[in-house]
This record gives sequence, structure tokens and C-alpha cells, in this order.
Amino acid sequence: MNKEVKTDKELIAYCGLYCGACGKFIKGNCPGCRKNEKAKWCKIRTCCINNNYHTCAECQTNTHDCKKFNNFFSKLFALVFKSDRNACIRRINDIGEENYAKEMSDKGKMTIKKGYSKC
Repeated sequence: MNKEVKTDKELIAYCGLYCGACGKFIKGNCPGCRKNEKAKWCKIRTCCINNNYHTCAECQTNTHDCKKFNNFFSKLFALVFKSDRNACIRRINDIGEENYAKEMSDKGKMTIKKGYSKC
């Protein structure tokens, strides 16, 4: 079992989380957002796939205004994990996917926490 956090933009979830630093992914218990065929319930994932977006950062709709990005499950996830996915998407827009993946993997972070401007 490899416990190393890898740097790979393909490990950025559609919503901006970094699957490469997720404990379940590292332990091999989750394939990550992009390869998780069971995640058909995720409105964000479905929207990005249907619109051919790599992440929500490519969308012209502000994440604060998007009903898919701010659905019940995403709000619950944000509450439980103190995750600021809006900040993740802003960070991707600011520095690009490659740099975001590197930054998140270097820090071993799956998300930017609420109350922080950067991870």
C-alpha cells in the first residue's frame, strides 16, 4: 500500500477537492472522483462531465450562484469537513490546475478549510 500523496491534476475532483490527499484514496478504498462510477448521484460531477469541464473552475457561473455546486450533499460535506470548495475553485482559477495539484499534494490537503484563504 502506497501512502504517498501524488501530484496529478487528474486527482482534482470536479468540485475542487484534491482526491490525491484523501485518506480513502491513499488507502485504495476509493478510486477518486473521476473514476468513481458509483458517484452518479453527484450533481457537480454530472454537470462537469456533461459540459466537458475538467473542474467547476472552467464554468462561467459563479460557484456561489450555482444550485448544483451548492446542493444539499455538498453543503453537508462542507459542514462535516469544514471545507471551503469555493476557495478551492478560486485557487484553481488563480494558479491553474497543475500548480493547485502540486500545492495540495505538497501540503497533504484534500481541501481548503473554511476561514483560510489558501490551503
